[in-house]
Order: sequence, then C-alpha cells, then structure tokens
Amino acid sequence: MKVNEDTLNMSIRKFLKKVGITSQREIEAVIRKGLEDNKLNDKGPLQVSVRLQLPDLNLDHLITGKIDLD
Repeated sequence: MKVNEDTLNMSIRKFLKKVGITSQREIEAVIRKGLEDNKLNDKGPLQVSVRLQLPDLNLDHLITGKIDLD
C-alpha cells in the first residue's frame, strides 16, 4: 500500500492544529479559574503533560513540560 504523502501531511497538520488550539484554550481557562479561586499562590512553573495515542498502531507517547506563570 502506498500513502499519499500530501494527504497524510495535511491530515496530521489539521489534527495537530486542533490539538494545539483546544489545548491552549483549556489550559488558559483552568489557569484563569485557578487564579480566581486563589489556587495558584506560587508563581512557579506548572507541570503539564499530554498523552499521544494511536491505538491501531500501538503508539502511546507521553509528552511532558512546564508552563511558566511569571
């Protein structure tokens, strides 16, 4: 089977754009809520992670990082 590289590339980019936009909105919303509720007293970085899964191909990859507030 041969894959159309352009179709594959565009499909992956579309998915990643959706992930990026949705993730940013959710993170911003929960940080604002945390600030309003005084749950973010420390201005240190927040630990964050995303699990990328593609079950049909047994992909299970954890991506970790931090979000700085100051």
